[in-house]
Amino acid sequence: MLTISHVVAFALSAAGASAMPADCAFDREALLKLDYRQFDQDPRGGWRPLASKGCDREAADLIRDWRLQNKDRRYILFWHEGQNRAFDGDYEAALSLFEQSRRPAEDRIGWNSYVDGSVAFLRGDMAKLQAARASLAQMPKPLDWDTMKGADGKPLNAKWPVNLNVLDGFIRCWGKRYRDAYGCPHPAP
Repeated sequence: MLTISHVVAFALSAAGASAMPADCAFDREALLKLDYRQFDQDPRGGWRPLASKGCDREAADLIRDWRLQNKDRRYILFWHEGQNRAFDGDYEAALSLFEQSRRPAEDRIGWNSYVDGSVAFLRGDMAKLQAARASLAQMPKPLDWDTMKGADGKPLNAKWPVNLNVLDGFIRCWGKRYRDAYGCPHPAP
């Protein structure tokens, strides 16, 4: 699926210190045997339930291991591993993975602008984030957008331009951690 939603539940200590992930146990061998769609695109399967429990490092490691075992170099796998590394606070690793997620050829959805904005946020470069946001906002809507399907075979059902809301959140929540800024809420009207 082209849009990325990542819900992370954390229990914070009373002092507001570091987040404490829930039980991060999982059946690694079973998950490594899944096909691509089951592993990466099923919102209730693969690595996603692990990440939704706040087990970002474990989810990132699992994605890396699945990717290497299956010799799969799909850009979205680098992206999802990078996101989980960023959610875990490992920005250096996330930056490298985000860079590897770039689309080399035709970029009909503004993916590389989204990557540029995310990289700029992690590097603390507001000017580049704003430039990436402007680039993404100007992307022409593909003529077949309303009939496009995601990797799961279902209609995308996503607002155009896709991921613009994420870059807007980075701008609204500038200076916050990636995990907080990624889902930064819109201000009340």
